[in-house]
Amino acid sequence: MLKFSVADTTIHRIIEQETTFLPAREMFPDLTPEMLATERGALQTANALDAQDTLILCFQSYVVKTPHHTILIDSCIGNDKPRARPVWNMKTDDTYMRALAAAGISVDDIDVVMCTHLHTDHVGWNTRLDNGRWVPTFPKARYVFAQAEYDYWLAQNAKTEVPAFADSVLPVVEAQRADIVSDAFAIGDHVRLLPTPGHTPGHIAVAVGKGQDDAVFAGDLIHTPLQLAYPELSPRFDVDPAQAAVTRRAFLDRYCDTPTLCCTAHFPSPSVGRITRRGNGFACEAV
Repeated sequence: MLKFSVADTTIHRIIEQETTFLPAREMFPDLTPEMLATERGALQTANALDAQDTLILCFQSYVVKTPHHTILIDSCIGNDKPRARPVWNMKTDDTYMRALAAAGISVDDIDVVMCTHLHTDHVGWNTRLDNGRWVPTFPKARYVFAQAEYDYWLAQNAKTEVPAFADSVLPVVEAQRADIVSDAFAIGDHVRLLPTPGHTPGHIAVAVGKGQDDAVFAGDLIHTPLQLAYPELSPRFDVDPAQAAVTRRAFLDRYCDTPTLCCTAHFPSPSVGRITRRGNGFACEAV
């Protein structure tokens, strides 16, 4: 499912990669062999875990079309950028742009780019290389960054250059296309921010819908269905793992057994579902 509608909003998934990522117990330091054994069958059935216990993640953007705006949420990995992960390093493929075109969307159609946080795989297509310079990929868009998130990475980058911030965030600011916003920021009557700190200090989720949350975009609040079974599990690259665990359970409690669609950044396809309760944890009923 690459396109779906909820109320008066249409949502497209724009997939750049769907592939193995890290061994489950390497990504989650607190995951015991017994915990993994309990969930292994369900994860494999969901195509979220391979036979070697390596997690399978999707790397994607969402394009949200409200009655008034076309909004891109998280801009994925990008091309031509120096990255530590080999399959992301100096990438030159056209997968992402072909996926946009297949959805009938051009870079000129995007009114707003929203980043749930400023990690490498959520900002990459913010910019593209043009004659040796990084320029905004979406020339007509305003780019929305949460103030707390921007301030954190600005300070980190001042100590030691953070490549993703330097090549995919600062050039947007320098081009005067950025809006650095408070948690109260909204776009019309359809799009609101939901502070969800932990993975990064200023991480946000994005809620969409007129008068109610028809859909919510979770970003890296949750990476894999394994964390539905065990909401206390935080990956090793969370800035504040304890805060992330508290935030994650509060988010899942908030949307559990409601009509709200949870649109995850990294769950394997179809990536979208409704949260239900399962024992002390949760499940996601795919749409």
